[in-house]
Amino acid sequence: MQAQDPELLRRLLRAKDRMDAASHEEWPVRRLAEVSHVSEAHFARSFKEAFGVPPHRYLLTRRIEKATALLRDTDLSITEIAFQTGWNSMGTFGRTFRDITGESPGELRARQKSASHQLEQVPNCYVAAAQRPGLTIAVSEKRRREAGDTMASDESEEAP
Repeated sequence: MQAQDPELLRRLLRAKDRMDAASHEEWPVRRLAEVSHVSEAHFARSFKEAFGVPPHRYLLTRRIEKATALLRDTDLSITEIAFQTGWNSMGTFGRTFRDITGESPGELRARQKSASHQLEQVPNCYVAAAQRPGLTIAVSEKRRREAGDTMASDESEEAP
């Protein structure tokens, strides 16, 4: 992998910052490419190379982080949290949340409430880093692996 042009990195960071500031909004590659002033294909390829994940996966991670913080720190309903963090469907929110975190939003909230007193002595930046969802594979790939259909992923790993 070669080093990316500093000007391109600044443009990619501009798009990443926009996603961070408004993760509840829709961010199709077309919109992100416009923010970065590059083509859609170049943006998608360069973003993944620069940040290690595709733009959509990065956005999902931000949304899950925000939802987790709201579940932990507020008494908002799970429905309100889903809509505030950018999901249009409770089913999609719940399924994606469980796929990424391993538990439902309600289960996470209950666990966080019961364990909150244990984390009071730990700096917030450490807690946030430890709770950041590890979304290194696509959600659909994770579902396929959990369902036992590893044939497709095994073949792709053996390809040159």
